[in-house]
Amino acid sequence: MKLTIRALTALTLAVLTAPLPAEAQQTGASNESARVGMLWPGPTPPPPRMGAVEQGLRESGYIEGQNLTVDLRFAAKGATTIPDLAAQLVGLEPSVIMTIGDPATRAVQQKTKSAPIVALADDLVGVGLVDNLARPGGNTTGVQILAPELSAKRLELLKQLVPGLSRVAVLADPDNSGSQLPPLREAAQSLGITLQMLEVRSKDDIEKAITAASSEHAGALNVLASPMLFAQSKLIVELTAKYKLPAIHQWREAVEAGGLISYGPVLAEMWRQTALLVGRVLKGQKPAQLPVEEPSRYELVINLKAAQALELQIPEAIRLRADAVIQ
Repeated sequence: MKLTIRALTALTLAVLTAPLPAEAQQTGASNESARVGMLWPGPTPPPPRMGAVEQGLRESGYIEGQNLTVDLRFAAKGATTIPDLAAQLVGLEPSVIMTIGDPATRAVQQKTKSAPIVALADDLVGVGLVDNLARPGGNTTGVQILAPELSAKRLELLKQLVPGLSRVAVLADPDNSGSQLPPLREAAQSLGITLQMLEVRSKDDIEKAITAASSEHAGALNVLASPMLFAQSKLIVELTAKYKLPAIHQWREAVEAGGLISYGPVLAEMWRQTALLVGRVLKGQKPAQLPVEEPSRYELVINLKAAQALELQIPEAIRLRADAVIQ
């Protein structure tokens, strides 16, 4: 599935001009044998990751424009539109619906009990989207990121990174971050860290939240897993640099954009892994019988230029553990 800028622009217009399921526009040729719906909860399309999805589908024998149609929907008007977008995709009667994030997955589940769903989400089991890892049950399977455990691990890294750290601001998207909070609070207690919780529901809330972190003298910022927050990585990086606030992210893309440090799965691998599961369902396997998968690899990425701007010395132990160091 190779989506060009032109195709993504067309999809944007389709979303903005099709508020009702009956008006949802379709892409691809009419003679294609399989249809995949894709629900991305971010405010803009996710083009950097489309190559990994294309690769996974191609490896499964599906090529858009030949034997596959892909219908992408994303939350251009905000998270409140996700249920309507889910209804649009269900109305197209796709062979499989691929969802990103816990809320998007739940929204589609609420619209259909029969259409197969393959999710890339934070915590499929923990938030009750599937019964268990080995036998998910129902119509949903997928790949879970283990966001709760990773959010706590990133707090431990901040403690090692910032000398004398005792107060950490937490940038949380309430629509996505709920399952990450209990292990994060437990880790904070064991590390002697006070958490300053900052709820962010949209781009407009981000600067106010980071300003609050600075004014309350937070020593660092932990950016929790959220498609919306990831879509605003550039803004978060710019603001944390402005307020000289060390921040840890989930994905290396934020560090490549100028952020300080990240720890999490390899994003492209996760999207390809999810697309491979989509391919298995397209070939007839039932989600209920496909075990939920987890990341096969995690990476620690450091940006030395960002560290220098923060006048922060990277401990040798962290530098040696890093999978990538950006100069």
